[in-house]
Amino acid sequence: MTYIEAMYKKTLKKPDGRTLHLFSRHPIPEGILPTNPKHEDIKAAPHMRWHPLRLEWVIYASHRQNRTFLPPKNYSPLAVSTNKDFPTEMPAGDYDIAVFENLFPSMNFNLADGVVSATGVCEVVVFTQDPETSLGDLPLPHIKLVLEVWADRTKDLGSKDQIKYVMPFENRGIEMGVTLHHPHGQIYAYSFVPPVQAQIIKSMHEFYSKNKIGLLEDMINSEILSGERVLVETQHAIAFIPICARYPYETWIAPKKAKAYLHELSAEEMHDLAFVLKTVLMKFDKLWDKPFPYLMTLFQAPTDGEEHPDTHLHFQITPPYRTKDKLKYLAGTELGAGVFVNDSLPEEKAEELMAVKVEV
Repeated sequence: MTYIEAMYKKTLKKPDGRTLHLFSRHPIPEGILPTNPKHEDIKAAPHMRWHPLRLEWVIYASHRQNRTFLPPKNYSPLAVSTNKDFPTEMPAGDYDIAVFENLFPSMNFNLADGVVSATGVCEVVVFTQDPETSLGDLPLPHIKLVLEVWADRTKDLGSKDQIKYVMPFENRGIEMGVTLHHPHGQIYAYSFVPPVQAQIIKSMHEFYSKNKIGLLEDMINSEILSGERVLVETQHAIAFIPICARYPYETWIAPKKAKAYLHELSAEEMHDLAFVLKTVLMKFDKLWDKPFPYLMTLFQAPTDGEEHPDTHLHFQITPPYRTKDKLKYLAGTELGAGVFVNDSLPEEKAEELMAVKVEV
């Protein structure tokens, strides 16, 4: 069976000068007119300051306080434009996914006077024109297209000299700070490798240097051998609750063999990764019979032009749930000391999700 499907792309300029990328499984027709919400000229000049005790950068972007907050669906800036008097970010037309520069970016290429500029790119990825669905409810070929779009944007953004790390992610649910309900994710392209990613990359490099096998690949082999925390497994991809999970229901999704970037995956690997991702998200929603909030982050290698055989791309899904009825938020030990307390065992939560039957 072949999983090779065409991806069509069209790049346009919005009226305010921001770039718009449209993606689809079928040819995108000519004549689509880019739109953007009416807005005052936003003076976005985010900057960074060095934290000498934590040895990390802190970004300041005060203009984001004015971003759109939970508007009615008819007034969402991510809805498709239907009224010339109320244009949105999404032009009318036949396409599947839209990507555009964030109107309220945490980073950009504007120079900030007298401070260290927060150089980078912030993009919004609108998964679908349908405001009533979710990433997990999308058809499998569409989810695969989302992964291919993230791969395209990672490769494109990572080719810029100033960009050292590209991080696609999705916040879902108001519990995770979402300000727009329409199904969407984001991409942050940093001018440095963020501290969490830097530690993961360092650990992977040290393990690979000593053992000549990737750290995550070794963990995956152990999880397969155990079986008690594996949620979904296919020929090329796997989802499991790691033995070291810091959060209840924390789930990792990865190709079985190490690849540094999404764009390095074969068509079969991309298909299996999409299948596993959809299965897990469907399980989450069915377990609670309601929209399940989470942060899903894609970890890849730095975009430094070097080879990274020791780095293994993977998704980490971090839900805030502690039990079926209560939410788990970071508290004293997590925020103050960085030491996480998990109120449940990974095996218990894996067993719950294993028992949820879904049809993909």
